[in-house]
Amino acid sequence: MGKTCFVVMGFGEKTDFQSSPQRVLDLDKTYRVIIRPAVEAAGLECIRADQIDHSGVIDKPMYEWLLKADVVVADLSTSNANALYELGVRHALRPHTTIIMAESNFRFPFDVKALNILQYEHLGKGIDAEEAGAKSKVLEARIRALVDAQQTDSPVYTFLNDLQPPKTSETSGAPAPEALAAASDDKSSADLLQEFRAARRDSDFGGAKALLKQLRKLRPHDPYILQQLAVATYKAKRPDALAALVEAKTLLEPLHPSTSSDAETVGIWGAIHKRLWECTGNRSDMDEALRAYERAFRFTDSYYGGINYAFLLEFRASLSSGDDAIADRVFARRVRLEVLDICDRELANPAELPDAAERFWVEAARAEAVYGLGRVAEAEALRGRLSAEAPERWMWLSLEEQLAKLERLLQLTTAASPGS
Repeated sequence: MGKTCFVVMGFGEKTDFQSSPQRVLDLDKTYRVIIRPAVEAAGLECIRADQIDHSGVIDKPMYEWLLKADVVVADLSTSNANALYELGVRHALRPHTTIIMAESNFRFPFDVKALNILQYEHLGKGIDAEEAGAKSKVLEARIRALVDAQQTDSPVYTFLNDLQPPKTSETSGAPAPEALAAASDDKSSADLLQEFRAARRDSDFGGAKALLKQLRKLRPHDPYILQQLAVATYKAKRPDALAALVEAKTLLEPLHPSTSSDAETVGIWGAIHKRLWECTGNRSDMDEALRAYERAFRFTDSYYGGINYAFLLEFRASLSSGDDAIADRVFARRVRLEVLDICDRELANPAELPDAAERFWVEAARAEAVYGLGRVAEAEALRGRLSAEAPERWMWLSLEEQLAKLERLLQLTTAASPGS
């Protein structure tokens, strides 16, 4: 094996709590379009932490990679605790060839902010192609320079300049043989994640759920896996829709969705309770969904939370009368107008929405907002275009289902209005 680069970072989609409004960053995209191309262009083999995951204990392989890899790249974006810890281990084990990088909104802890950190810009779930290409070249140049110069970059060895790095029986950058075996014995997190996304793209939510359950064994504390498992569970509708929703609710509870500030967790919690209410008619589920969507909308400026919040306000109005009903309908209209503003701001600059799925959901929220505001012709035009542009079929079916519910609700509201 030639020279190696070990990459420590989060994987999948993670919420960046430090940005305002909060954003979800696709860290896999960072790896695919910036890190891996740079490492391979510099002539090193690129290994990410999730590629050594397997069903057994992975501590020994991880420590071996942190010790013996010729270069370590640590991406600290979204304040990933594991990445920060692994960076500390690397700094203690090796005096040189460690590179730190992070998304531009990352607030660096005091202990690392004085170090030379490569920053790049994430546009939500996407990264601009020009930005990715430029930063990948910068990273490639840094890797080449570090490998050649072998200059001390660890603060541990900088300040404790008489400290000697640990000696091992192997001097190469490759980890011990058992660590390499760990990478091939079972499917890695990266392999399973790729298979999960393919299953989801094909609307095979039963298959997606099975893959996510395997991923959960490898990453039991990763919120992204738990979030996606909850979604796949209620969409699979097995053994039936209600039982699946109850299971999804139980799965999400460890993330404390009733108090969480994570927009993704709160949005999924709202979706589960909205569907529970549709299945059972239990008013407490509708109230919980309303609270969740309002929090997602108000705390994170979420168009998804806003458009669902408006829908439930409209429905609650249909169950009420007098001033309460009028107030909910007026508020629903105001929320839809705010959602339109959010969507229009995001759609005004196409470069900020390079991800096709994210752009679809923004346009879907806009379609529902204009439909709810009575601009039917505009909504139908959007609906027709989105039918052809949906990146995955299940996305379009989800929009169609929601627009059909809204249409029935507005017809009910019109029929119940005085003078109709």
